[in-house]
Amino acid sequence: MKLTPAFLFCCYVFGSLFTHGAHRLPNVVFILADDLGWSDTTLYGTSEYFQTPHVQRLADRGMTLWQAYTASPVCTPTRASILSGQYPARQGLTQARGHQGWEALEATVAKSAPAHRGALEVITANRLPQSVFTLAEALKAAGYATGHFGKWHLGDAPFSPREQGFDVDVPNTVSGGPGRGYLAPWTFENHENLPHAFEGQHIEDKMAAVACAWMEAQADRPFFLNYWSFSIHSPWSAKTEYVDAYAERVDPYSHQRNPVYGGMVQSFDDAVGTLLNKVDALGLSDNTIFVLFSDNGGNTFGPKVTEPAGWHEIPGTTSHPLRGGKGRIWEGGIRVPMVVVWPGVTEPGSTSQALFGSVDFFPTLLSMLGLALYPEHHIDGVDQSHIFRGGESARETLFYYYPHYSDRDSSPSAAIRRGNWKLIKWFYLNPDQSHRIELYNLEQDIFERQDIASRHPEKTQAMLAELEDWLNDTGVAQPQPNPDYLGGVLGE
Repeated sequence: MKLTPAFLFCCYVFGSLFTHGAHRLPNVVFILADDLGWSDTTLYGTSEYFQTPHVQRLADRGMTLWQAYTASPVCTPTRASILSGQYPARQGLTQARGHQGWEALEATVAKSAPAHRGALEVITANRLPQSVFTLAEALKAAGYATGHFGKWHLGDAPFSPREQGFDVDVPNTVSGGPGRGYLAPWTFENHENLPHAFEGQHIEDKMAAVACAWMEAQADRPFFLNYWSFSIHSPWSAKTEYVDAYAERVDPYSHQRNPVYGGMVQSFDDAVGTLLNKVDALGLSDNTIFVLFSDNGGNTFGPKVTEPAGWHEIPGTTSHPLRGGKGRIWEGGIRVPMVVVWPGVTEPGSTSQALFGSVDFFPTLLSMLGLALYPEHHIDGVDQSHIFRGGESARETLFYYYPHYSDRDSSPSAAIRRGNWKLIKWFYLNPDQSHRIELYNLEQDIFERQDIASRHPEKTQAMLAELEDWLNDTGVAQPQPNPDYLGGVLGE
């Protein structure tokens, strides 16, 4: 059962007044990109193709984290982890299915699988339960105006943003994207409150403008703007002038050379600039915390272009030097861009190698605001606010769980990172239907090319045992052996 809003409000307001007196609590602007990869910005020196001046401008005001991780290589689980502070395995949310028209509140195991697959994969839950206390509810109870703008993908009513702590939800849609493409007119389902757009307008231009109008209306009170962009998710479509400009920059030998994807990145960057400019114009820059993050790694496969045509066969991006991308538990699927601006605290233009997980946002942001956690709410995340004061990470270990097959050469998997070591468990992947266990030292092998499990049997067994203990603790459904498996007779 959720704590009553009246009780939460009293607790938080009392705590806020005790901690801050008459001082206004900081605003929070949380910008979550959709499928923005670790190498899709200028933050890490890994892309000469994509241009992100506004993301860089944000980074120049705050701190860039080099080792920030999502709880999953796909969007819905990561979104749940941000709002709840819990690993999504606790809710059985392990796959991107929040748009489905039916409700599934528990994960189950499939009853059958093709004969060439060794595992019966998990069928995910597809809603963030109302019983989960969310970050938005915490801030709303503290007196914040709370607004969600953009993609949700955690279920429609009664699981929509309006039932999970947000006063406002635009465009209030169950869809994962704006439909056939990102240029108006949009065709996504059930949106009811997105103002008129002109023909060809990019969804991020419209969403950023609407979000800015909302911020202006809340300027006399603390606000929490949850700007969860639709970009860079497929089906890609971009402004013609952006595509043309990126087409002129194409190097046929480069890892990144899709101008439509580049145009999508630039429209996302434009939205970041629009939000930043509005906060400046309102005179709120010194009292507004910014967070920039992505829900999973970049889209390294194709074709996903809708318009303009002509670039269908070129992969959208690459995670280089990381391995893999969205939908895969390699570093490219779970390590993402992250910037935090905490005025008066973070050193402008600073960087950190601290380990940070998406489950950490809940306790960290509350700590940054001087608000307390509730003992009734289970938290997997840890308070990492001292990172932004120049301190070290409060965690050594992170867990990841993606028990699914997909069209992205991914098999059911789980992983643990402890320090510089990362262990991956691939369920029933070996020809004899045993689990495949791989171990990597990311400090020495960021590419994840050299499986060294056989060289470090004790560490492998210790980390595997820790991973399995964590899986059992969450109570999540786990893949089972496929009784119809033909022992590798059939190939993928």
